[in-house]
Amino acid sequence: MDSTLAKGLSVLDWLVRQQRDCRVVDVAEAFDMARSNAHRTLQTLVACGWAVQDSATSAYRPSLRLFELGSLVEAAADLRTLLRPHLASLAASTGETIHLAVLDGAEIVYLDKFDSPLPVAAYSRVGGRAPAACVASGKALLAAWGEDADLPRLRARLGELKPHTPNSLTDFAALQAELRRTRERGHGENREEWRLGVCGLGAPVFNARGEPVAAIGISVPSIRFARAQVRSLAEGLRAAAAGASRTLGFAPAPAPPALNFNLRRQT
Repeated sequence: MDSTLAKGLSVLDWLVRQQRDCRVVDVAEAFDMARSNAHRTLQTLVACGWAVQDSATSAYRPSLRLFELGSLVEAAADLRTLLRPHLASLAASTGETIHLAVLDGAEIVYLDKFDSPLPVAAYSRVGGRAPAACVASGKALLAAWGEDADLPRLRARLGELKPHTPNSLTDFAALQAELRRTRERGHGENREEWRLGVCGLGAPVFNARGEPVAAIGISVPSIRFARAQVRSLAEGLRAAAAGASRTLGFAPAPAPPALNFNLRRQT
C-alpha cells in the first residue's frame, strides 16, 4: 500500500467530515503528525484540486470537486439501475453478451453487463475500459456527440489512433467517415477492431435534454456476425436504446409534416 497516498486520502476524508474550515494545527493534532507534514499534505490536496485554502485565514476546506465526482458516480449508478431492465430484455431476446457503457475521454467504461449463456460468447468486464474508436459503443457515442463534425476536435479527444488488431482504424479521415455512417444508420459497428474474433454493435441512449449519456452494446463472436444476423441484432438494439432513452425522459422531436405536391390545381 502507498502510505503517502493513504495519508492524503485519510486527511481529505477527515476534512470533509469536519463541516468547517480547518487549520494546519488541526490536521497535525488529528493525525498525530508534524505540522510540516500536515502542511505538505494539505498543500498537495490544494495543488491537485481536492481542497482550497482561504487567503485571509489560511485555513483549508474541501473543494467542490468532490461534489462533482460524487454527482457523476450517483448518475452512473442511477443509469445502471434505470436501464438494467432494457439490457435484460435484449439479453434474453438475443442470447448474446449485452453491456452498458459511458464515454470517458478517449475510452468507454463498462457500467453493467449480461453475459451470454452460449458456449461460444464474447465477454466484457464491468469497470473495464476500451478505446472508443475501436468499439461499437464508443463509435455510437462519438457519433451522437457529433465528434466527427470537426476533425481537429476529434483528434484532440482521441489522441493517437493505435492499432489493436489489423482491422483497427488508424486514420482519422477513415474514422470520421465511419462515425458519419454510424449516425446515419443509428448504431455503431465493430468488426474485430478491438479484439480478434469479437464483433459488436452499439446504440446511444439519450437523456431528457437530448444528450447521449450512455450506449447499449452487443458483443458477438465473429462467427455469428453474418449480414442477416447483424440486421436482426441491430433492429433489436436500436429498439432497446430507444426504450432506454424514453425511460430517461427523452422525447424525439416530431417529424415535420410531409408536403403533398400532387394536389390538383384549383381553377
